[in-house]
Amino acid sequence: MSDLVLELRGVHAGYGGIEVLHGVDLALPRGSITALLGPNGAGKTTLLRVVAGRTPATRGCVHLEGRHMNGAAPEDLSRAGLCLVPEGRGVFPNLTVLENLRMATYATGLSHHELAARAFDRFPPLAARKDQLAGRLSGGEQQMLAMARCLVPDPGLLLLDEISMGLAPKVVGELYDLVAQLAADGLTILLVEQFARTALRVADLAVVMTNGTLSALGEPGDVAAHLPKAYLGGAA
Repeated sequence: MSDLVLELRGVHAGYGGIEVLHGVDLALPRGSITALLGPNGAGKTTLLRVVAGRTPATRGCVHLEGRHMNGAAPEDLSRAGLCLVPEGRGVFPNLTVLENLRMATYATGLSHHELAARAFDRFPPLAARKDQLAGRLSGGEQQMLAMARCLVPDPGLLLLDEISMGLAPKVVGELYDLVAQLAADGLTILLVEQFARTALRVADLAVVMTNGTLSALGEPGDVAAHLPKAYLGGAA
């Protein structure tokens, strides 16, 4: 088994003929947290979308667990062990917590009871809200639900897009403590985060993206020095 869960080689991508990513190279070691940082418009979410199969790479290669995955449908990537928690959480507000979790049974062989038990073991606050509509949960609880639904199938690669958005600092801290524990348990995580310090606190590797390219890559302490220039002088 390779030590690399995800590898991008010379990846280009964009929308409507406008290129956003310009030859991105990135490798994610197994059981690591990689923080993808940079200003708005730098291409971070586009990179996540390429990895998740939602935006095709126009050039370059995407390898997941050593397999060439260019052109793979999102459902095939999910079966291969990839899961995306998108910006905005993506829960079904008019379904209960349990009903939201049951949506994940289509990607697993788990019963509803097994699925709920796994989710509530990892996210205890959801157990007390199991019959509540997801739209009536707090922002932090909705983010827990989005993550729980994603994690129940036991993926190998987790993509997180701005999980702190709209949440109180205390809740963000608790979510990132959980992210650190997930990596300690062997899950590989690539996260996009607007609050660089929050992401760097838990990251093993950090990447700074500006104008569709990676301008810095390394350990969090080394990369932090590149952030002021990226945010003040990068794409707006």
